Amino acid sequence: MKKWFIGFLLNIQFFTAIPVRKELPMEGEFLQKSIKTFPLLGLFQGFIYMSFFFLLKEYTPFTALAVAFFVWASTILLTGGLHLDGWMDASDAYFSYQDRKKRLEIMKDPHVGAFGLLSVILLLSAKFLFIYEIVTRMQDFTYLFVMLLPLFSKAVMGWILLFVQEAKNDGLGAYFKRSVEGQRAFFYSRYFALVLLFIILLNTQWLPLFFLFLFISICSYILLSRFMKRAFGGLTGDLLGASVEGTELALWATLWLLHYFVMG
Repeated sequence: MKKWFIGFLLNIQFFTAIPVRKELPMEGEFLQKSIKTFPLLGLFQGFIYMSFFFLLKEYTPFTALAVAFFVWASTILLTGGLHLDGWMDASDAYFSYQDRKKRLEIMKDPHVGAFGLLSVILLLSAKFLFIYEIVTRMQDFTYLFVMLLPLFSKAVMGWILLFVQEAKNDGLGAYFKRSVEGQRAFFYSRYFALVLLFIILLNTQWLPLFFLFLFISICSYILLSRFMKRAFGGLTGDLLGASVEGTELALWATLWLLHYFVMG
């Protein structure tokens, strides 16, 4: 259990802005536990988003616009913009329309280009729209699926890390990738089984929503992995971050559509 806990702390240290003021071991066995607790990290983040959402909606006089803004901002601040940085770097590289080698070099450049800036503006604007519409059309299932949303996006990040070859031999993506050799049978099924059981105990009518989220996540993994292989020759740390942002955008859009067209 200690190794699992250290792996989880590594995730918080790497992927959130929450300070973990402790030097943690970076050996392979701890990184393996880190990767295996990706969905747990997502659930932890989702719980923070859901709690913040609930407190603002139920216990403040704020308008729907203000609630949406603060929830939207929390999704940026909690991660320190780490995944957004990957999204911008990947956008700059892809829309340069250069060959794979040049694209990988562009992703290393610390400067943000026009394509990266435009893409992050579109991403954040779309996410804000979805969150605002969700706030104005609240349903009984809203809080639960806001909490589950990062769990699914982190699972997609883990699948990509497990099953997509690295595009280069250096960088954070390759470092994590080397630690999971021989661990390819872990599909995060235990997490999904526990969430499924919880929903069954809570409200069986929400089961189709769970399977819809799972379906969207699987589709995101398939599309993203093919895109990485075709456009970059494999994964990098920036592409892993971009995959989280892309998957979460798709899931926010799904949750928005459920409120607006199906449950509205």
